[in-house]
Amino acid sequence: MLTKNNTKFIKSLQLKKFRQKERLFIVEGEKNTVELLQSSYKIRTLIISSKFSEKYSHILREKSVATTIADEKTIGTLGTYQSNEMALAVVEEPSSFYYNDSGFQIILDDIRDPGNLGTIIRIADWYGIKNIICSETSSEFFNPKVISASMGSIFRVNLFRHDLEEFLNENPEKKVYGALMNGENVHQVEFDQNGFLMIGNESHGISKTLLPLISHKITIPRLGSAESLNAAMATGIICDNVFRRT
Repeated sequence: MLTKNNTKFIKSLQLKKFRQKERLFIVEGEKNTVELLQSSYKIRTLIISSKFSEKYSHILREKSVATTIADEKTIGTLGTYQSNEMALAVVEEPSSFYYNDSGFQIILDDIRDPGNLGTIIRIADWYGIKNIICSETSSEFFNPKVISASMGSIFRVNLFRHDLEEFLNENPEKKVYGALMNGENVHQVEFDQNGFLMIGNESHGISKTLLPLISHKITIPRLGSAESLNAAMATGIICDNVFRRT
């Protein structure tokens, strides 16, 4: 049963300062909660409707998670979604992610829009990319908007936060493909399948301090009049070219 204190605590996790203090975050909605239940993330609290319980009883039995059944109206008031009648979970942040340096990886420099970060995580999952390395100024990983935009992919992609200059200097053998306005046509690049793709800030691009560490400057050719592509869209286009020849 949900108490007033439980409700107050869960709602507090909508704010970054409380998520960081408690090292907890919320997962909302049917799709994301099902993906969560099939992951290795540790669930602290799971609040579900009777409808969710009936529909996913087999998954709930396999996961063996203690649940609280609540009415749909109550569930909808706990999180950030305008409409959520199915489920909400309070989840522990992982203490760390396993880093395997093989395979193609994405580096994000100062990606501050949580929707873009979540979409990039989803793109990485689609193409089987396991690691995303973010600058220290990039969006918080477990922001509700990141989780929502990832559509459950956040539970399958390893996320790291680093000083990017230091990280790249520690991996000098890797080819770094930097997405810039001027560079080699992405459709003509032969990508190293163990390389890094670097995507820069939505407004300012890749930081000047990182430009000397890029081994291959690449660009998506512009055929029309649009000023730019957002970071997630550019990531998707480039990833499709990376894996087109595999």
